[in-house]
Amino acid sequence: MLGKNLQYLRKHKGLSQQELADEFSIPRSTLGDYERGKTEPSIESIIKFSRYFNCNIDNLLKHKLYNQELLAYQGDSVKVLAITVDNHNNGNIELVDTKAEAGYIESFQDPEYIRDLPKIQFPNLTDGTYRGFEIQGDSMLPMESGSIVITKYIETTAEIKQDKTYVVVSRSEGLVYKRVRNDVANNRLLLLSDNPIFLPYSIDYSDIDELWQYQAHLSFNDELSQYTSSLESKIDELHHKIDKLSNNIN
Repeated sequence: MLGKNLQYLRKHKGLSQQELADEFSIPRSTLGDYERGKTEPSIESIIKFSRYFNCNIDNLLKHKLYNQELLAYQGDSVKVLAITVDNHNNGNIELVDTKAEAGYIESFQDPEYIRDLPKIQFPNLTDGTYRGFEIQGDSMLPMESGSIVITKYIETTAEIKQDKTYVVVSRSEGLVYKRVRNDVANNRLLLLSDNPIFLPYSIDYSDIDELWQYQAHLSFNDELSQYTSSLESKIDELHHKIDKLSNNIN
């Protein structure tokens, strides 16, 4: 896998074997042996390859970067974002439902896992990589439990728009859908629920595995039900404020 990855990364940069070998001051035949898997680079050489291609060592050694049909190459760095494409080479929208949430947190970088997720279509989306997530719970009312949020992948926290909603994937918190405020000074995100009974909390940048920005959603309840739920939420919020004001007066 390492050899195929080196060959893929070299070609992606538009380099010949000789040009890359010159960069590392090694014979072209040595690089050829690395790419064919005949010999293995030393640890020092692997570290140099990792730095040169801006690709962490774990991805370089363990993931099929060369499988371009199932991989998005992000910017100037190599980030394993497994995707699938249709017969016209257009990206699918994979759906992560409630049953798949635990598996997704463990396997979101595995192209074979992503390939087995169900696919959905959604019209009028701009260029980008999209994924659908089923939302459970009532922390984001009036977005009802069971709704499917269509989201667009963003590469860095610098792209976050304040007080917009995102699906945040992390090992520590799992898969959550929240309104986000970017606390750049402290290298963290503040995650807020639209339902005021849920308290906000923060997550460090270093804990975040993926960020997906809200684009649209699919709801499976009629408009009257949604309106009633929203109205009840607003009434609860009003009662909460009245109780707080009453306590302050007392």
